[in-house]
Amino acid sequence: AYNIHVNGVLHCRVRYSQLLGLHEQLRKEYGANVVPAFPPKKIFTLTPAEVEQRREQLEKYMQAVRQDPMLGGSETFNSFLRKAQQETQQIPTEEVVLEVLLSNGQKVKVTILTSDQTEDVLEAVASKLDLPDDLVGYFSLFLVRETKDGAFSFVRKLQEFELPYVSVTSLHNPEFRIILRKSYWDSAYDDDVMEHRVGLNLLYAQTVSDIEHGWIVVNKEQHRQLKSLQEKVSKKEFIRLAQTLKYYGYLKFDPCVTDFPEKGCHVVVSAGNNELNFQVRLPNEQIKEGSFKVTRMRCWRVTSSVPMSNGPSGSSPGKSEVKLELAFEYLMSKDRLQWVTITSPQAIMLSICLQSMVDELMVKKSGGSIRKMFRRRVNGALRRSDSQQAVKSPPLLDSPDASREPMAKLSSKLTSVSLRGISHSSSANDMGANDFHGNYAFEGIGDEDL
Repeated sequence: AYNIHVNGVLHCRVRYSQLLGLHEQLRKEYGANVVPAFPPKKIFTLTPAEVEQRREQLEKYMQAVRQDPMLGGSETFNSFLRKAQQETQQIPTEEVVLEVLLSNGQKVKVTILTSDQTEDVLEAVASKLDLPDDLVGYFSLFLVRETKDGAFSFVRKLQEFELPYVSVTSLHNPEFRIILRKSYWDSAYDDDVMEHRVGLNLLYAQTVSDIEHGWIVVNKEQHRQLKSLQEKVSKKEFIRLAQTLKYYGYLKFDPCVTDFPEKGCHVVVSAGNNELNFQVRLPNEQIKEGSFKVTRMRCWRVTSSVPMSNGPSGSSPGKSEVKLELAFEYLMSKDRLQWVTITSPQAIMLSICLQSMVDELMVKKSGGSIRKMFRRRVNGALRRSDSQQAVKSPPLLDSPDASREPMAKLSSKLTSVSLRGISHSSSANDMGANDFHGNYAFEGIGDEDL
């Protein structure tokens, strides 16, 4: 069997014959000219070299399928991954109670099937809360790790190809939880959410929580005003005041390391307002703050720089076995692009944030509606729109030969976004153009802007 890793986590194990079955189904539905070529069958037993060659070919095949918007977003492909995930974890289909947290620590218990996908679970939570259908798409389910102080470290946004119950229980660690949070960046959309009582309550609870955990910066006078509004239960006014505060609507990440402005600097990264905000501790202990606008990032990539080891380490996000890096190429000034790297176990979540900011910007530019962006119905089933299927994660296949040492190869990059290949790159020589995610929201800067 081959191990398929998605976003750095062991997702499922599949056999060559299962992948061949998927390939034939995709060909039947979409035509031979659309689906990539599949590694051929061999009559005789494979040599170790041939085993490795096939693994690489299968990896490229799965990446090519995942990166194709039509194939990667298809129900055929996603249901294959969901079924394989369930079979690998050996969790039978049965009715269970799943606990989903809200930002204020409240637990929402929903009765679901173990085989229910992310959208089904989101629907069940929304239904339990009486959140109207047209507001459900403003929220998402996130896999988080609860820290000792009661805060949350974000692992990833749950995707359409996974089963939330299986994803969280297979980690065998009570620290991992599923939480419901808003999944948009522009605070102008708060108005839509606040139109309804339940939407208002969810947004209010998240804002209070972010202030309590220090994600939103508040001075003494602002704190006094907020306390007064809280006592009056003036939730809308509370949110309106919070919207004016620094880091409102940002996601704050765990302390990590960056090579900007110099190698080995400790940094706290926050994502929001179409930027990554850096609070950098320089070697001389001086703290400096700066922001990188998403519109000035030409492209980015997520890579893993150590081997994927066998066994449980591949399924423990947040541990140090897999060293993840997010690198983005930034337009520092006219005609000067520079790579900035963040080394963090949360690199994939950072990339997801960048991707969703770009998606939101592109919808805005095209005059699209955010309501339409978030939701549509396909064959009676609830689906995210293409723009919100942001994370087209090419799975990584391990060699099936357990006796061989797993190696980190340049071909085995952890790429957490849809790869829109760019035509050229002036950066690292070891990376092909297809290793990069080109940013459609990238805007060059004219002399008058400098």
